Amino acid sequence: MVLSSLLAGLIVAVVLVLAPLLPPKENILTGAVLLGLASGWALLAVLSVRLTDQPQRWAAVPAAFLALSGLGTITGSGPVRAVFGWVWPPALLVLAVWALLRIRRQVDSRGARWLLYPILAVLAVAAIAGGYETVREALDARAYPPPGQLVDVGGHRLHLYCTGSGSPTVVLEPGLGASSADMSWIAPVVARDTRTCVYDRAGRGWSDPVDDPQDADQIAADLHTLLTEAQVDGPYVLAGHSFGGLYVRDFAAQFPDQVAGLVLLDSTASRVRPSAVNAQAPTVGRVLTVVPAVAHLGVGRILASSDYESLPAGVQAEARANASTSRQLASTLQEYREGATSVQQASALTDLGDKPLIVLTAGVGHNPAWQSAQTKLAALSTNSLHRTAADTTHVSMLQDQADSAAATQAVRDVVASVRSGKPLPTR
Repeated sequence: MVLSSLLAGLIVAVVLVLAPLLPPKENILTGAVLLGLASGWALLAVLSVRLTDQPQRWAAVPAAFLALSGLGTITGSGPVRAVFGWVWPPALLVLAVWALLRIRRQVDSRGARWLLYPILAVLAVAAIAGGYETVREALDARAYPPPGQLVDVGGHRLHLYCTGSGSPTVVLEPGLGASSADMSWIAPVVARDTRTCVYDRAGRGWSDPVDDPQDADQIAADLHTLLTEAQVDGPYVLAGHSFGGLYVRDFAAQFPDQVAGLVLLDSTASRVRPSAVNAQAPTVGRVLTVVPAVAHLGVGRILASSDYESLPAGVQAEARANASTSRQLASTLQEYREGATSVQQASALTDLGDKPLIVLTAGVGHNPAWQSAQTKLAALSTNSLHRTAADTTHVSMLQDQADSAAATQAVRDVVASVRSGKPLPTR
């Protein structure tokens, strides 16, 4: 009865996530999971009272706790959920200890007890991890305030940080899963020559999260609104790394008169990957919506703990703190899910005319098909260069000080070409 009741609750939780019964939003689907698990505990309490001589009425308490948590997650506002983040870890820990004592007294079956003990252990670990993550996020918010400004772009704010002076303005666009911190080697060097801006897309760094699909069209439109509202004047030289290359190409297609040049740093090319197509399946998308909830248990912090080691020392902890949050993980998965759409949208840019364009490709870790796609990107302009950064990987092109020199030089060369009106140097 213990096994069947809890399995039934798990099945209900899975059905609520996979079936198109609820809107695919993180708080709603996470709350649905909690309600499904609550139904399993409730079933144990009811069936044990009606069908056995060992009533387990105590099971109604975890059922009520999970049900209230689920309803609060679904219906509560952002501030309410923030407060709840401080309440649920100690409450869950107390519940796990209380339930352990009840089980030892009221469950006669040794097999049933050993089915329940691991579940209580998981709840206790989740409570401790959740409490630790809540405290760490609060400390991180105080330790790492945004270096730039938060600008309202229509219902949510994006973080923008500009340094240097001069024209054209360089806007740096990091890749999938990255934030403005990933440009920490490139931005200061480019800012010596001209005004240079880094920003965080929705849900990244210090920017607000959104529920809307984050495809290339939406990201480019948000960036345009951000620059307009912040009064960052063009013309712009846009430099995009990896998926960021899709977004700057889309921006150039939507706002061609404001773009003076492009730099594509080991950019994703116009080729739809099967994994990106699969990510657009409704069932997969609903599962990906729930995944960021694990960051509330510190999973994101564990994953980020070994990253960013090659960034400047003052940026590493800040980058890890931002990468640990559920909003950053959700933003990454949103962009990944829209990957195939973003590739198609970026393909709208077919001709840059004679605007300077440098395509910089990492020399390590790519197959011939990637290299060929990079060469095709260089054909977008009659004033273009395709360079290969020897001994450089896709990640080290940004995050390693020595390897980032090639990317920095590419941006500076495009800026110089825009200013002088002369073709790009052939070196």
